Amino acid sequence: MPTRDQSNPSAKSPEEWLEKVAPEKTQGTFKLFLGYAPGVGKTYNMLSEAIRRHARGEDIVIGVVETHGRPRTAELAEQLEQIPRRQIDYKGVSFEEMDVDAIIARRPQIVLIDELAHTNIEGSKHRKRYEDVLDVLAANIDVLATMNVQHIESVAPTVQSVTGIQIREVVPDWLVQRADEIVMADLTPEALQTRMRRGDIYGVARAEKALANFFRRGNLIALRELALQHVTKAVDRTLTAYMDAKRIQDNWAVRERVAVCISSNSASQMLIARGARIAEGVGGELFVLHIQNDREKAQEQQSTLAANLDFARNLGAQIALVPGTSIAHTAANFVREKHITHIIFGRTVTSGWRKYLYYWAIQHFLKESPNVDVHIVTQHPEHD
Repeated sequence: MPTRDQSNPSAKSPEEWLEKVAPEKTQGTFKLFLGYAPGVGKTYNMLSEAIRRHARGEDIVIGVVETHGRPRTAELAEQLEQIPRRQIDYKGVSFEEMDVDAIIARRPQIVLIDELAHTNIEGSKHRKRYEDVLDVLAANIDVLATMNVQHIESVAPTVQSVTGIQIREVVPDWLVQRADEIVMADLTPEALQTRMRRGDIYGVARAEKALANFFRRGNLIALRELALQHVTKAVDRTLTAYMDAKRIQDNWAVRERVAVCISSNSASQMLIARGARIAEGVGGELFVLHIQNDREKAQEQQSTLAANLDFARNLGAQIALVPGTSIAHTAANFVREKHITHIIFGRTVTSGWRKYLYYWAIQHFLKESPNVDVHIVTQHPEHD
C-alpha cells in the first residue's frame, strides 16, 4: 500500500495528491426513476438500490416515500432512516410535507424523494417538490427521485388526449434533462394489469374501475412508448456528451439520425418527405438543415422556405438554420456536431458548369465529413 515519504513529513501520498487534483463536487447528483404508470415499481426499485448502497456504507436517508399501502414497499422503507416530515396547518387541517431544511441540516450523502411532480401544501417553503429537490442538490446532496412520464410538461397534453384524464401536476422538461441518470422502471402492460387485478396497486375494490379507465391496455402501451422515448433521449444525450468530452469525431451509429439539406425551392418538400420515410424506416431522428446565405432575400423565396420549414415541423423534424458561405463545409460540420448517420441532398442541375460546381461541392463534403451515408435525390426544377 503506498505511503508518504517518512523522511519528509510534508510529502503527500499518491492518494492525497489524487484527492487534491480531483475536481471538487459542488452539486448533488440527480438520479431519476421514471415510470409510465402507478405500480410499475419506481419506488420499489429506488428503495432497493438505496438499501444496497446503505449496506455498502453510504449514508442514505428517506426525505419522503409514499407507500400507498403496498406492504412490500413499506417493508423496504422501514429499513432506512427517515427524516420526520414537517407538520403544516392549512385551514384548520394538519398536513405533512417533506422537510427540506431538516434534510439539508442532516447532510446525508443521498436522500430519497418520491413523486417529484407533487404540489406542496400552501405554507411550504416551495410550491413544488421539484423545487425542494433543487435546494437539496445545491447543498451537494445526491438525490434519488421518482415520477411518471405523464407528469413531464411537454408530454402531459399527449397523455390527456390519449387517456382523457387531465394531468394537473407537471414538472418542466428542463428538470428531467438536468438528471444525471434516468432509469426506467418497466413492466409490460399485461403484467401491470395482472398486478392491478390482484390488488397489488390500489386494492381489489378499485381494480375493475381502474382497468376500465386509466389502466386500459391501449393507454398503457402508449404511456410505455412515451417513457421509452424519454429514456432513449436521455441515453443519447449521455452518449453525445461523452463523445464531445472525449473529442470523438467519428459517428457511432448507435442511433440513426437523418439530415435533409434544403433550400427555398418548393421541391425541397419532396426531400423532407423522403427523409421522414428513411428516418421512420430506421427508427431514427429527423433533422432538416437550411444553410443561410445572402442569395435568398426575395420575399417569394422566404415564403417558400417558411412553407418548407412548416412542412418539416409537421413531420416531427428538428430544424437547424445555420449561416454559412460554403454548403460543403457547413453541412460537414453539422454532420459532425449532431452525429448524423444519413444525409440527403437534392439535385436539380443536370448540365453545364453548374453541374460541375454541384459535384465539386459533393466531393468536398465527402472529404470533410465523418463517415455518413449520402443520399442524392433528383428533384424536378421549378417552372414559372
